[in-house]
Amino acid sequence: MKIAIVGTGYVGLVTGTCFSEMGVDVTCIDIDQTKIDRLKQGEIPIYEPGLEDMVLRNQKAGRLHFDTDLTKCINDVTVVFSAVGTPPDEDGSADLRYVLDVARSVGKSMNNYTLVVTKSTVPVGTAQLVKATIQEELDKRGINIPFDVASNPEFLKEGAAIKDFMSPDRVVVGVESDRAKEELTKLYRPFLLNNFRVIFMDIPSAEMTKYAANAMLATRISFMNDIANLCDLVGADVNMVRKGIGSDSRIGTKFLYPGCGYGGSCFPKDVKALVKTAQKYGYEMKVLKAVEEVNEQQKELLFKKLKSYYKDNLKEKTIAIWGLSFKPETDDTREAPALILIDLLLKAGCKIKVFDPIAMYETKRKLALTNQEDNVYFASDMYDALVDVDALLLVTEWKEFRLPSWDVIKRTMKHSVIFDGRNIYDASELKMHDIEYYCIGAN
Repeated sequence: MKIAIVGTGYVGLVTGTCFSEMGVDVTCIDIDQTKIDRLKQGEIPIYEPGLEDMVLRNQKAGRLHFDTDLTKCINDVTVVFSAVGTPPDEDGSADLRYVLDVARSVGKSMNNYTLVVTKSTVPVGTAQLVKATIQEELDKRGINIPFDVASNPEFLKEGAAIKDFMSPDRVVVGVESDRAKEELTKLYRPFLLNNFRVIFMDIPSAEMTKYAANAMLATRISFMNDIANLCDLVGADVNMVRKGIGSDSRIGTKFLYPGCGYGGSCFPKDVKALVKTAQKYGYEMKVLKAVEEVNEQQKELLFKKLKSYYKDNLKEKTIAIWGLSFKPETDDTREAPALILIDLLLKAGCKIKVFDPIAMYETKRKLALTNQEDNVYFASDMYDALVDVDALLLVTEWKEFRLPSWDVIKRTMKHSVIFDGRNIYDASELKMHDIEYYCIGAN
């Protein structure tokens, strides 16, 4: 079976590579010539554990191809996945220009039946816009070629995307014809050997499922952050509270960990987009507005704790930050709490030292856009970042940060105080080493 994937970003590249791993002949399309040239040379533009080896293996096997022109392969494939970006507009709604560009390209060049599957996260109703756009291009050509549209939202976690795709909890597919269902059933059949579920539904429900899933997870995070902040005020321990409520089978333990805010390409964008979709239909998503508000406040929490500790006098203080990516096992810094903290610390007159195992280059690139990179020291390792600092902020819970040498930390820091934004350390252990420790919801 031959398919095309348009868009070689995080979703498109992982999707195409994993399908090729299962024996599908895949052509990944992107208008960025430089990116395509790099991919042809085996250079992966994103960091994702296991992805590079899989790309190289399937290129060598002749199942994975890269190109800039969809028209070259459109008539050799039956299914075209649209995995282009849907960045938020200024008002928070999803920008669909790239999705509709793909639809136009298909309509202009298809000569045989084609199933166009939207993999990007898009608002409810987008599939009908895609369908209308393809039909408009066919009408301009004065021809009648059968086609279908479908929705197949992704549920990949950055840092675990390969495992999520190859062994998913579920695959959600929205279709409106038997033929589309047959084509996607055939495509996903190899995965059925692992006994996972393909859930077929109507297209609007599939489009909504993606947003609802991310919004629910974001809600759990903001809820626990709200509870943790209250625990700080009343003297409760949020870790005990989390265990207590997580043992309830109706609630469960996942996404109940308090922290310094969520980031990434999905949760912030999708919550905003769902709120805007509701506004479009005259409905107010009050819960999700609160979720977003809590998260934005939470990203400033470590700064506020640090500022309170130093009695509002942070000028000339040197602060270390461990972790820059929005989560471990990725170099993605989109909406990352660390970037908010860096900005706040610089405005307060602090000197900053940072370290991240993977996201140093991406952070430096982002800070260069705001002319801030020269004001930040990018350390060679985690301990280099601690030399003569007045405090350490733990922002991303990379594995190598979990069991540091407390003796080295004690000797290296000017003032031994740690603000833990992910609650990964044991307060009693740090007390034994005479290191001051502040976390979230358990002080």
